[in-house]
Amino acid sequence: MELHRTLTYKGHRIHFREEGKEHAQTLVLLHGFLQNLDVWSSYTLTYMRSIHIVAIDLPGHGYSDVYDNVHTMDFMAEAVRAILNEIGVEQCVMVGHSMGGYVALAFAEHYPYLLRGLGLVNSHAFADTPEQIQSRETNLQTVRSNTPAFVIGYISELFAPTRRVALNQDIKDLQDTCLETPQEGIVAAIQGMALRPSRIHVLQQLEVPTLYILGKEDTKLPLEYGMVVAMEAKHAEVLILADVAHMALIEERDYVKLRLRNFVSTCYF
Repeated sequence: MELHRTLTYKGHRIHFREEGKEHAQTLVLLHGFLQNLDVWSSYTLTYMRSIHIVAIDLPGHGYSDVYDNVHTMDFMAEAVRAILNEIGVEQCVMVGHSMGGYVALAFAEHYPYLLRGLGLVNSHAFADTPEQIQSRETNLQTVRSNTPAFVIGYISELFAPTRRVALNQDIKDLQDTCLETPQEGIVAAIQGMALRPSRIHVLQQLEVPTLYILGKEDTKLPLEYGMVVAMEAKHAEVLILADVAHMALIEERDYVKLRLRNFVSTCYF
């Protein structure tokens, strides 16, 4: 099986990594804002011996091209669908972190028949509030004036204050990775997130298991907000992590890694 691959989609490149066993349970991993598929590397290395893993650089991130001034979540979901079609994935468990969760929800709305399960890590299904849209406008101004300062500050705030010293090297590594995201890709993603609709109705209608992983210290997604979303799903399991903010996949890497693997097994039972 090839590892790093690219798909030409609508005249541009989408980069993805495919690992593990062919014709096995498939897990699709979607990274968050500013990040790329490398954020899932330790997960891929752990899972590849038993299941099929597909990790994707969403448009404008990693080695995937910037397509336009705005990358909507629906457009990103279409790109994900194109990759799965290219490699012959008929069904999968899809897990998205933060913005990747918004993309996974858009995917669930358009292609529910392709899902065996849906996982949202530090993510939710609501549209932006007017205050959040204004905050994104402020972020756009900062990105356009000083992209590196925005990235470094934004990434640091995703981690629980009590864990920042212990996770100092992880934070620096993630900052270095995110600094490679082009300004055009950052702007396109911010504008796309601001335009996304509520997808509460998707959760209410989705027939497959859903897993929510939430951090008690998450200032981007307060716990109460995440719980409201989880209660809308037909089949929901919620994992709440203490001393964890918006980067549960790093802050509690080993525990989240185990829980996601068990979730995949449950979805394919």
